Amino acid sequence: MSCGAPAAGGAVPRSAEGGQQRAASVFQSHEEDDKKVRRREKNRVAAQRSRKKQTQKADKLHEEYESLEQENTSLKKEIGKLTDEMKHLSEVLKDHEKICPLLHCTMNFVTIPRPDALSSCLPR
Repeated sequence: MSCGAPAAGGAVPRSAEGGQQRAASVFQSHEEDDKKVRRREKNRVAAQRSRKKQTQKADKLHEEYESLEQENTSLKKEIGKLTDEMKHLSEVLKDHEKICPLLHCTMNFVTIPRPDALSSCLPR
């Protein structure tokens, strides 16, 4: 009986069976190790890609935040200027109301053409 050939009747000797099983087991172990290594590498690359994507998203949001902050500051300045202008114009209007003869004229409430209303209220 030789180790590599099956014995008469198709039976495989025990020593040959064990060797084949060990060889198959070592082969499967190598295959599993290779699969684990490939899977880990694939996961590592996917995680790296995901981190990069998250970083880009965070950077974009930060840039948008900065832009909105600048716009907000600009709008606050404009509001301040417009508020000052409104105060000034309100004062000018109050001063004008004090001296405007048209505001004190009783003819103001009568519907007549404007030039006539002006001439009737103005002092002579």
